[in-house]
Formats: sequence, structure tokens, C-alpha cells
Amino acid sequence: MEVYRSGDAGETSKADNSPLTMADLAAHRTIVDALTRLTPEIPILSEEAAEIPYPERSQWTRFWLVDPLDGTREFIKRNGEFTVNIALIENGEPVLGVVYAPVPDVCYYGARGAGAFMQRGNGAAQPIAVKPHTAGEPIKVVASRSHSDARTEALLKQLGDHQCVSMGSSLKLCLVAEGAAHFYPRLGPTMEWDTAAAHAVVTAAGGAVCDMNGEELRYNKADLHNPEFLVLPAADEALFGLLKIRRPG
Repeated sequence: MEVYRSGDAGETSKADNSPLTMADLAAHRTIVDALTRLTPEIPILSEEAAEIPYPERSQWTRFWLVDPLDGTREFIKRNGEFTVNIALIENGEPVLGVVYAPVPDVCYYGARGAGAFMQRGNGAAQPIAVKPHTAGEPIKVVASRSHSDARTEALLKQLGDHQCVSMGSSLKLCLVAEGAAHFYPRLGPTMEWDTAAAHAVVTAAGGAVCDMNGEELRYNKADLHNPEFLVLPAADEALFGLLKIRRPG
């Protein structure tokens, strides 16, 4: 937030031309240092230190997966729609996740068997849950503010009556988790650290984050790339039917 308020993000570009700011690197150092003190026995994979050889990573059964600043484009645009994401991965599945949005001071968190919660500022944490849409109401769709394409538009046409709201970063998954939206499709490229923490929150809130075959996303793959995916209430049979994919499990 010091970098955000300063008005000078010190923006540079990575090898893939994606933006990088001083805030990405400062958040990375802070999180890695704190997790190392908290759980020195658990390895850490961060977007800003992802050059760990796969033969080494493939032996990990438990590790922290971190995106120090998700939504760097939103950070640079100064629209507040960026997040800090920390997930605990066990055997390829996200079992705990924390997503924090510094500007609105909102934290989403969830863990397997413990439920999902949202906390605003210093207020009391409130339990959250996905909300399947009811017949006759428009399907509330959340979409990327920085990424859109014709295939996504075609998919949305399958839904019939729907309302669309734009949002940046992993907040899109969290809107589904808290029941503010029914559906988030992502047909463009993403990396594992972009989704892991919010995936854990969505799952703990009763949702699913699945590929186009209805399979839940897995983590710690060789290339760390996600397939195209959909986020929706796991029990929403009607919505799965409109999308023509099977429900996970």
C-alpha cells in the first residue's frame, strides 16, 4: 500500500511482457519470510520465485503456493481490484486459502472442513456460501476486467438470461464464493498461483473450480499452467446442465 499510495509503482516487465512492480517484490519478500518462520518445514512456491525444478517440486506433498500481488494491471490502473493470495496445497489440492484485498480491506479465507469466511476491516468474520441461482432469475456472471474474448461471449449465450459484472484479480472467484455471483468462466491462460487460494475459499464455501470436463483443477503440474476453468456452485445442477458439463465428483 505504500507503493500504491506513492503513485510510482516502479513498473517493469517480465520476460513474458507481464507487468511487475516494486509492490510484487516487496510483498513476495514479506510473505516468504513470514511463512518460513511460521512453518519452516513446508516449502514455498511463489510467482516471484517460481524457478524451482519440477523434479524437486514433484516430490512435494505439501507446500505453500503464493501470488504476492494478483491483478498487477489493476494495481497499476489504481482501481483497487488487486489481491494477495496464499494457499496451502496438499497432494495437488488446495486445502486452505487466504485472499486479501488491501484497498477495500476485505479478507476472504477458507479451509477444508472449516468453512469459508469474509472479514471487512476489523469487523467480525462472517461465514459465506455459494448461492445456486433459482429458476426465473438472471444468472449473475462475473468476468475479467482485463481479459475478454469471443469464446467467452459464446459460452455466456448458452446461459440465456444473465447479468455480467466486471472485476479484476482473484476477487472474481471470491464473488462466487460469497454468493454475490453465480458463475465465473475463464477461457484464457492463467497460472496456478492465480487461482489456488481463491479455489480453496470457493470449495470451502460449497463451490467448484473445474475444467471444461468437470474435473477439479489440480496443482503442482510440471508447467504450472491452469486449463480453462469454470467457477460455480457445486450443487447447481441446472447451471451445469446449461453449460453441458458434468458436475465434479
